[in-house]
Amino acid sequence: MKKEYRIKKSSEIDAVFKSRKSKNNQYYGIHFKINKKNSHFRYAVSIGKKYGNAVERNLAKRRIRMIVLEFNEKFNKTYDFVIVIKPASSKLDFQSMRMNILELLKKIRIMEN
Repeated sequence: MKKEYRIKKSSEIDAVFKSRKSKNNQYYGIHFKINKKNSHFRYAVSIGKKYGNAVERNLAKRRIRMIVLEFNEKFNKTYDFVIVIKPASSKLDFQSMRMNILELLKKIRIMEN
């Protein structure tokens, strides 16, 4: 995925968190805000140290990026969102991760059906 689709600056990530719009389940949380300045969506992935060691955290982030890459054409173009990975999701396989993430994205209408 191109770097222009990622939110890198901490000030931009903080702005998404400050918008206070989010949906959660027991494995993930998605914080989002509308951004009409860009012609495409942008996203970031956040994971805490309680998840596991660095290898496990990087694997989880790679999997989330693959899910976003797979469905990037179906995303609403005006959103910035941050996917927060909770420690309980360490027990999920890839298909379960995919199902949970897509369910949350559809609930908040970032992703078209």
